[in-house]
Amino acid sequence: MKVAVFSAKPYDREYLNAANAAEGHQLKYFDDPLDAETVALAAGHDAVCIFVNDCANADVLEALTRGGTRLVALRCTGFNNVDLAAAERLGVKVVRVVDYSPNSVAEHAVAMLLAINRRIHRAYNRTRDSNFALDGLMGFDLYGKTVAVVGTGKIGRVFAKIMLGFGCTVLGYDKFPSPEFEALGARYAKPNEIGSSADIISLHCPLTPETYHIVNETSLARAKRGALLVNTSRGGLVDTEAVIEALKSGQLGGLALDVYEQEADVFFRDLSGTIIADDVLQRLVSFPNVIVTGHQAFFTQEAITTICQTTLRNLSEFEGGVPLTNEVKAS
Repeated sequence: MKVAVFSAKPYDREYLNAANAAEGHQLKYFDDPLDAETVALAAGHDAVCIFVNDCANADVLEALTRGGTRLVALRCTGFNNVDLAAAERLGVKVVRVVDYSPNSVAEHAVAMLLAINRRIHRAYNRTRDSNFALDGLMGFDLYGKTVAVVGTGKIGRVFAKIMLGFGCTVLGYDKFPSPEFEALGARYAKPNEIGSSADIISLHCPLTPETYHIVNETSLARAKRGALLVNTSRGGLVDTEAVIEALKSGQLGGLALDVYEQEADVFFRDLSGTIIADDVLQRLVSFPNVIVTGHQAFFTQEAITTICQTTLRNLSEFEGGVPLTNEVKAS
């Protein structure tokens, strides 16, 4: 099957080629993201393979179908960048990677939490300049603190398990409670308990119309003063302007982001030789109690291997006309 692979970085090519050795698809790689300007590149391909910041809205999907594309294969878990209703109307199937390595994302969230709490990023920069002073680097023990896990799926449960290992009290919030989460020794929060009790809030839920800006001016005002916020899920969960105001007032004690609302124009690119025009992002990184990484929480050897293997199997299922194990449909 002929597949157009968009947003293809060197590591995508390496791992997809390795996984494709067992499947035999014709992979055509494009550095550019899929959008209205690049969709013509997919003409004549049976499928497109896209990532988190590629755009598969109704206009793009219509252009894809005119070019003969019948499948959108996401090499990620989230599918908020695909218009599923339009895909269904056009007869385009959509598949994703349901499960790759929840450990990779959860461990990165913990790493970011430790770094922002103990000011590792600031200490690193200081010692490189031979400054070994400790002023401004004080953190707090995680032991005995209350951690709120928003989204208790596989990643959220791994994160919760790690935090329980630190001796934290772990509260959860999820529209669909998980017995496995409670079996770890965590419990689901009562109404308003997260805001009043949580010293740390970590986001692990998908981006949906319901969860868009779940962290906003109102929820931040209810939060415990000085709480730390970690987001390794999707940028749209957080109202960035509201978070900036909470940082300025001290209501929010620290912020660790691996995702960002407007990341599509910035992340996965080397912009070190340019001036970034995103004023909001520039304000964020100017705070001493903010850490931003470029959507790398998933980026481990194990996770990339599984993502690519699953993506190629999804393509083969479609080509073989068998039921699609990881199909995503409009609700």
